[in-house]
Amino acid sequence: MSAFFQQLPALIGAVIGALGSYLALARSDRDRFKRERAARWEERRLAVYAEYARSLKKSVTLTYRVAAHIGNDPHPHPMSVAEAEPLLAQATDDRDPSGEALIMLGSREVVERARVWVTVVMEMERFLREGTRDPQAWQVLLDRQRAGREGYYAAVREDLRLPPGHPARWPTMPEA
Repeated sequence: MSAFFQQLPALIGAVIGALGSYLALARSDRDRFKRERAARWEERRLAVYAEYARSLKKSVTLTYRVAAHIGNDPHPHPMSVAEAEPLLAQATDDRDPSGEALIMLGSREVVERARVWVTVVMEMERFLREGTRDPQAWQVLLDRQRAGREGYYAAVREDLRLPPGHPARWPTMPEA
């Protein structure tokens, strides 16, 4: 019996060591799982954010082309409203599913900035459907659209903890 009591501290130490190893491993696995899950969701959100921007930019490009046909924009490839109408309808149809994904996965700030951007794009489409020829008013819409896009991208970068990016304000005419 005394041999058992002599070995008891070693046995207790082994049990405590095994339990400590198990708890450390379990905690490490849980933390790794949380990091991997967070990374997967960030990748999904980035894909949703990029898809929404791509679908909205398709509409923006079409409006530039129609505005050039009317005389509001210097875009080199003008397109009539009649030619653009089915393409604009398709762009809107394509935008809806990406907008739903954005609402489901996006942060409140990103979704709000997306709403601001898309609202201006819809105003641009309405402006052109009415056949308005007013380059100054068109320029105001362009500036608002660019600000909306810039706000959306800034919110995306903040949500994904990315560094600040380029504001994407390109000069439209080469400076002399």
